[in-house]
Amino acid sequence: MHPRSQRFHRWSPQVLILKVKEAMNKIKVLLVEDETSLAMILSDTLEAQGFEMRTARDGEEGLRMFDDQKPDVLVADVMMPKMDGFEMVRRIRKTDSRTPVLFLTARSAVNDVVEGFELGGNDYLKKPFAIQELIVRIKSLCHRVSAGNISSEEQEGGNVSPDNPDAADQWLSIGRYRLNVTSQILQLDGKDTELSHRESEILRMLVESKNNVVESKDILLKLWGDDSFFNSRSLHVFITKLRHKLSADENIRIINVRGIGYKMIC
Repeated sequence: MHPRSQRFHRWSPQVLILKVKEAMNKIKVLLVEDETSLAMILSDTLEAQGFEMRTARDGEEGLRMFDDQKPDVLVADVMMPKMDGFEMVRRIRKTDSRTPVLFLTARSAVNDVVEGFELGGNDYLKKPFAIQELIVRIKSLCHRVSAGNISSEEQEGGNVSPDNPDAADQWLSIGRYRLNVTSQILQLDGKDTELSHRESEILRMLVESKNNVVESKDILLKLWGDDSFFNSRSLHVFITKLRHKLSADENIRIINVRGIGYKMIC
């Protein structure tokens, strides 16, 4: 008998079932980090905590391994040779909008953080950080996916609003504009402008409550999964983009109600 088979043979059926379940329940993490020593420390520590680890040294290798390994979570440095983390995630999001992404970086400028979220990142951890905090954040991202709390933009097939999955062709009027929330098209005088899912959903929430305040917290929890400071900054960027895309109708305004949220007047 093969040695491995002998080891399994010594286990009772109940123990064997538990071992199989443990293996199936391991969170598979792809770590893309160009600092070899840091990658080794993180990988060894996370493996000791029960994670299944794979590592890549740069964005190009990370992109290939992501396609091959299909991880549960992607943890990626931003500044890397050959291909940086932002570009890697931008390419990944063309075919995979569900897998959670956590960026690791020494860059702390708000614009950099917002860029990471706009590209499809779900969380952000500034170096240096405590490994325990990294573990908590990875587990939190996996829990949000399993609980269905990752935003619709981060899920495959996110073109249909989760609150209205049967909406085949729903149009909303916004002054001179029309919004198709299913195809994410903003139309003016027959000319179509494509919106991202978040742009479409934010606009839908504002239109459905027009002339009333929509709380930032409600938008953030629905579309980002939490109302952290960095997500709030990202929301502000999306609002600015929507104002620009609606600028042809001077009767449409999106007002910032300080400390509370946003109000659409049209």
